[in-house]
Amino acid sequence: MAMKVALLGCGVVGAEVVRLIDEQSEELAARVGTPVEIGGIAVRRLGRSRGTGLDPELFTTDAASLVTRDDIDLVVEVIGGIEPARSLILAAIKAGKSVVTANKALLAEDGATIHDAAREAGVDVFYEAAVAGAIPLLRPLRDSLAGDRVRRVMGIVNGTTNFILDRMDSQGAGFAESLEEAQALGYAEADPTADVEGFDAAAKAAILARLAFHTRQVTAADVHREGITGVTAADIASARAMGCVVKPLAICQLSEDGASVGVRVHPAMLPREHPLATVGGAYNAVFVEAESAGRLMFYGAGAGGAPTASAVLGDLVAVGRNRLAATSVGEGAHDSGLPVHPMGATVTRYHLSLDVADRPGVLARVAEVFAENGVSIMNVRQEGRGDDAQLVLVSHPAPDAALDATVERLRALDEVRSVASVMRVEALGTGA
Repeated sequence: MAMKVALLGCGVVGAEVVRLIDEQSEELAARVGTPVEIGGIAVRRLGRSRGTGLDPELFTTDAASLVTRDDIDLVVEVIGGIEPARSLILAAIKAGKSVVTANKALLAEDGATIHDAAREAGVDVFYEAAVAGAIPLLRPLRDSLAGDRVRRVMGIVNGTTNFILDRMDSQGAGFAESLEEAQALGYAEADPTADVEGFDAAAKAAILARLAFHTRQVTAADVHREGITGVTAADIASARAMGCVVKPLAICQLSEDGASVGVRVHPAMLPREHPLATVGGAYNAVFVEAESAGRLMFYGAGAGGAPTASAVLGDLVAVGRNRLAATSVGEGAHDSGLPVHPMGATVTRYHLSLDVADRPGVLARVAEVFAENGVSIMNVRQEGRGDDAQLVLVSHPAPDAALDATVERLRALDEVRSVASVMRVEALGTGA
């Protein structure tokens, strides 16, 4: 008996899901163990040409009825957003349907509710497509590394921002020019706020942290978020002078004592020898550091209709196999209970660029401010500019709160004309 799929949404990703189910019908039947059929597709408006070649009778605007229909076995949700996606998914689960979703925003905000409902109903909820597109990342974190202790997950999980910063580094383009190119190529939306201000990456970081550290405590609201709009050509040049490159990073890290986790999204300087430094264009990559497995790298296309649909179909096959075996595999009820510590408690390093008066004693006064806040200076570079000078400093690892206090104190110094740039510096290893 065929496994019938209800599809919520038939946009770029949904249309690709339909295409792959049609083109790979024989292979899917062999992998699942039974044929896979589209049982219905919920859309906002009927009558639009969607290029699927499907019977128009399969389309409906009544999503609520579709997800609870007796003949539907699996619901695939690719409409995005919080509502009506949450209500439809919960209704499907209550009706005994397994769910495959690509909805990172919903999972980051209310994933615990959805997983609790799925566990109670004895159905699956899979969401590999929610983070890093086609890259098989979430299942390895949830299953393959379940017997290990993950110390750190650091990655580029937004292709738009990586494309922009890559163009600024490799071609010397400005932020606005690089953003326009990303939009022209379809990598960025007309309103790029979710990408360039870090909201998209923050949702993905929350999901990664929950899986990596087995904690249900992390939501998108807990993620420290900074966008890339403030990154300048001077930042890019300064990073290059240090042998670094600026990358948009999502970082989930276990504290040194293992009692809490830090989750943050922000641009940072990375040494060019770091594996993530070579990830260019709109690609994604995630670097995982675990106690026993060591360092693992996941790389690939992080967005787009076909890559995302590929991840959806991978989950679809897994759900189909579980259905035939009369079992389900979801996130367990176990919660490590690890809280999220504030950004101020996170140990990082800062790169500072200061415009200062070029006179004796200025460097000593700046160093004194660092010492007053318990922050050690790793290296200093100074360049004269007439009566002024540019002072570039990189700190040793220190609590972010101490570094932030240092910056605020420097802004108040008479000797400092301006704090031209502040950026974090990351490195290999579980420390900063």
